[in-house]
Amino acid sequence: MTGVQDGAASQQPMVAVRSLVRTYGSGRSAVRALRGTSFDVAPGELAALEGRSGSGKTTLLNIVGGLDRPDSGTVEIAGTEVTRLSRDELARLRRETLAFVFQSYALIPILTAAENVAVPMRLTGTDPAVRDERAMLLLRMVGLGEHAHQRAYELSGGQQQRVAIARALANRPRLLIADEPTGQLDSRNATQIMRLLRALSDSEGVTVLVATHDLAVLAIADRQLRISDGLVTEPAATASGG
Repeated sequence: MTGVQDGAASQQPMVAVRSLVRTYGSGRSAVRALRGTSFDVAPGELAALEGRSGSGKTTLLNIVGGLDRPDSGTVEIAGTEVTRLSRDELARLRRETLAFVFQSYALIPILTAAENVAVPMRLTGTDPAVRDERAMLLLRMVGLGEHAHQRAYELSGGQQQRVAIARALANRPRLLIADEPTGQLDSRNATQIMRLLRALSDSEGVTVLVATHDLAVLAIADRQLRISDGLVTEPAATASGG
């Protein structure tokens, strides 16, 4: 068996990955990062993808999110085949349907927390009044309402990651892809970030696919997926889902 299939056949998956292959380089130096892996993530599910460094986690997330293309295989998000989209169509998908949270936060240091959260809404031409109201709402949701007007560089690492999550939710994505979002945080802040993602998944109905090796993240997920040598499998303890 080369992958994992979600058991809920009656419900269209939010993410459907089929037979992905991705190789870097050629000849003897070629590295096969993905080897035909397949799995589904159900709508509203928080799925944790675990694996060692070099196992293919980031490659897989980049392909799911349209930042990279596979050599073969397909990815569908909410029924749209991502691997066939043009550059402009991919940009639209990332503006309107999915969002990323990275380990490095990727905030603009000289902008305030509220201004950082508002950036995706500026790109979609959201009315300024609506944009400012939603930015404040999201910052309150992540517990940073009182820090809205502080510049990003003035915030702690945990606070910056919460701003990054608020920014990711600005355009109401259906899928949130998080690549090691707690990797630069201490255990206390890491636990807070994962509880936040769990709460947002429950309250907003956002599907979350998070790559991690953090046990706190794995414990809070609906389902664990394990990637090793470019293949995704599901630990027996979580094989029934949810």
